[in-house]
Amino acid sequence: MIQAQTKLVRIVTAGSVDDGKSTLIGRILHDSKALMSDQVDALSNARYSRAEEGDLDLSFVTDGLESEREQGITIDVAYRYFATPQSSFIVIDAPGHEQYTRNMVTGASNADVAIVLVDASRLHQGALKVQTRRHATIAHLLGLKVVFAVNKMDLVNWSQQVFQEVEASLQRLSRSLGITNPAIVPINARSGDNVVSKSPAASWYEGASLLDILQSQGEGTDLCDLPFRFSIQRVVRLDGHKLEAQRGYAGRIASGHVAVGDEVLVGPHRRPTKVARIETYEQGLNQAEAGQSVTLYTEDDVDAARGDLLIRGEATYANRVTADLCWLDDQAWDPRRRYIVQQGTANIMSRIESVLHIRDMRDLSEVRGDQALKLNDIALVQLQTQTPILADLFQDNPKTGAFILIDPDTNQTAAAGMIRGVA
Repeated sequence: MIQAQTKLVRIVTAGSVDDGKSTLIGRILHDSKALMSDQVDALSNARYSRAEEGDLDLSFVTDGLESEREQGITIDVAYRYFATPQSSFIVIDAPGHEQYTRNMVTGASNADVAIVLVDASRLHQGALKVQTRRHATIAHLLGLKVVFAVNKMDLVNWSQQVFQEVEASLQRLSRSLGITNPAIVPINARSGDNVVSKSPAASWYEGASLLDILQSQGEGTDLCDLPFRFSIQRVVRLDGHKLEAQRGYAGRIASGHVAVGDEVLVGPHRRPTKVARIETYEQGLNQAEAGQSVTLYTEDDVDAARGDLLIRGEATYANRVTADLCWLDDQAWDPRRRYIVQQGTANIMSRIESVLHIRDMRDLSEVRGDQALKLNDIALVQLQTQTPILADLFQDNPKTGAFILIDPDTNQTAAAGMIRGVA
């Protein structure tokens, strides 16, 4: 159980395939005493283990699927919890393989901090792999704090020169993305050097251990401090068989807080009304905040349905927005097609009017968007919607500033998007 006096930090591991993400999480959990004795025993007898005799394959702590252990890669997103006296952590193990980038986006969307791992033994003069660049880009676009862990330093004999070459590449990557003062740590996840505590193997490294750096990171945005946003999931009627039956609006508070008597606006037409009652399944409340699922009753009947929003504070609605997109569909974008924007519980038909630029993952340059978006492309686009959508900027409100695009013919998630401006 998370202690009230500790802060909670959500961490996602990122980077290219086989850079050691799962092993790193297993090492942190093992060395912070977060593994039960029966879990350690199970690791000792694990099938498909790639560890040397007498050692534990710590990647199996999160790689629980049979196919993951057999292939030695992470496919699904796994969540683990551990705590120190200073902080509580939820660690999200995301896949590194390019084929599962969509899973990485899912995991990163729930995090505050990204650990981007780099395998020092597989780089030539510090040149970074495309997937490392892609994951760092996604983490930055999602507003995460980025920490770089240069792994497998034992395979290069803890060479300071090799580390400095990789460090220089990561600094260049950070500057191109706009990441300021990134922490860059040399580690060996398999043996635990510089992971939980400093290691004499890197006597030339003057920085902190990876865990100490993570403990220094602040928590993410407190959603309760943001403007009130409530997406209606269902309209209910209290005592629906009676003439005086009241309409209630059930859903989950995305951000902010609300109290009985507060004035709210029903978007996008912004008709004002006041909150008369707040109820949960078990009881009535005087107030509620982000993360709670409640039913709101208003003082007068308003024309609102599933997908509509109840809001407080400044809000912009628009039919055209600019947005960063991460294309997640095997089927490339077809300019003639329309896609469903799913924002909260709202489903609105839309089309991508233009691709302003696509990021070249080899050097992160912005190239002209005169080509089709394909799987794993990251682009800035102009999106037109059939009816106005709430245009909260992602950097201001990550809950309502994000959306997904759905292909209506296949029901596949085509892209994940982040609103950057009103076009």
